[in-house]
Amino acid sequence: MSWQAYVDQSLVGTGNLDKAAIFNSEGNSVWATSAGFTVSPQEMQEVVTAYKDPGKEGVKQVQSSGLHIAGERFVVLKADDRSIYGKKGREGVCIVKTKQAILVTHYPESVQPGAAANVVEQLGDYLVKAGY
Repeated sequence: MSWQAYVDQSLVGTGNLDKAAIFNSEGNSVWATSAGFTVSPQEMQEVVTAYKDPGKEGVKQVQSSGLHIAGERFVVLKADDRSIYGKKGREGVCIVKTKQAILVTHYPESVQPGAAANVVEQLGDYLVKAGY
């Protein structure tokens, strides 16, 4: 399956996400993206920096400062070595890192956060098992 097919079918195609992109693990190369979902290089560096941050007492800096994705600021609810979850009102982002990729996704107000996270985490598990 192509990277674009993962975005179109495995992420957005589920109906639990409305926008998605897949980047390399350094965040400097876009492998696939849904139409109109633009994550700037600066925003991707925020994501990469958040993953590299070891945190203090289990809290990463991004949980205090928030995160910008596609020009919007999200309050970060969860940040660990694999997943970053952010929320803005009733919409939000789920970001999952695998060995070689970073999945950046957005869910609309009409979707429950857990349903969106489940889709992204499942694709992340699949990619890890496939060596990505």
